[in-house]
Amino acid sequence: MINIVYRLKSPKFFEEAIDEIELDGVVVRPTHLSICQADQRYYQGSRPAEVLDEKLPMALIHEGIGEVVYDASGEYEAGDSVVLIPNTPQGEDVCRANYSYNSKFRGSGFDGFTSDLIKLESDRVVKIPNDFNKNVSAFIELITVAYQGISKFSEIAVTPKDVIGVWGDGNLGFITVLLLKEKFPQSKIIIFGKHLENLNLFSFADEIYQIHNVPDDIVIDHAFECVGSSASQSAIEQIIDLINPQGIISLFGVSEYPVPINTRMVLEKGLTVQGNSRSDRQDFVGVVETLKQNPKLFEYLDKLVTNICEIDTLNDLKEAFDIDHNSHFGKTILKWNK
Repeated sequence: MINIVYRLKSPKFFEEAIDEIELDGVVVRPTHLSICQADQRYYQGSRPAEVLDEKLPMALIHEGIGEVVYDASGEYEAGDSVVLIPNTPQGEDVCRANYSYNSKFRGSGFDGFTSDLIKLESDRVVKIPNDFNKNVSAFIELITVAYQGISKFSEIAVTPKDVIGVWGDGNLGFITVLLLKEKFPQSKIIIFGKHLENLNLFSFADEIYQIHNVPDDIVIDHAFECVGSSASQSAIEQIIDLINPQGIISLFGVSEYPVPINTRMVLEKGLTVQGNSRSDRQDFVGVVETLKQNPKLFEYLDKLVTNICEIDTLNDLKEAFDIDHNSHFGKTILKWNK
C-alpha cells in the first residue's frame, strides 16, 4: 500500500516522501496529533547540530490518535478509534521498555506520526471510546508520562504523602497536579510556578504559590519537578530546601545541559531522586481507564487545548508549528486531514 510521509528535512523545512506499507500489523490513519516541545526543538533547530545531522530527515510528532484502517489479527475493526504508542520495544529486556536502550521512539529514533497511514504492531495501539474528546485524546501520550511517574512514586514512597508539591506551571505540571489529586484525594497538592496567569488555571490544586513568594512555614513531603531546561536548577534547589527528610523528588524536566544538584543536602535528608521519561503500554491502558472512570477530567484537560489547526498541506503544518512556538501555555492540536 502506497503511503506519503511528511518529514522534517532541515529546521523549518518539511518535505513529502513516498513509502510502502505492508498489510500486516495494524494500519491506522491519523486524525488528531499534538505538538510536543521535543518536536519544536527539532523544528526550530535548537538541538545540537550533530543530533540534527543524525536524526533528520524524520517525520515528527509522537502524540496522537487515529482510526484503524486494517488489522491483520482481527483484534481491531476498521473505524475503531485508537491512541498510538510511540515507544517501540526491540526484543526482550530486563527493564521497562521506556527506559530500555533497545527501544526506539517515534519522532526521535525513527519516523513519527505525520503521514497518511501508520503501521504499528497490535500492542502499540490502545482502543479508546468513540465519545472521548478527540482534541484531549491527541495528547494522551503526555498524560501517560505523568501517570507512569506517579505510579513509580506510589511504589517507592515510604513516608507520609500529606503534602505533595509540584514545580512547573506548564502543560506537564498541570497534568501532574490533576492526576495527583485524582490518585491521592486526601493529600494536599501544592503547585509552585512562575507565571500567575498559568497558575490561575490550576483550580483543582489545594494551594498555589509563585516561586518567589513562598511562605516561610511551607514544607512538603514529596515533590515533582516539571520545569526542565536551565530553570530546573533553581526548582530543584527550592525543592531540596522545602522537602522533609526521606522525601522523593520525581524529575520530569528535560535539559540539554547538566544541572547541578546540592548533593550535600540530598545526603543529609536521605532524599530519593527519581528520574522519569516516556511511558509504555500499561500506562496508556491505565490513562484510558482513568479517563473512562472519571470523565470530568476532560473538562480540566480541555483547558490545555489552546490551538486547533486544520492540516491539509505542508504549509499548514509549518504554520501550526509557528503558532505553537508563539504559545506560552497549552497544546496545539493538528486536525490531520492529509
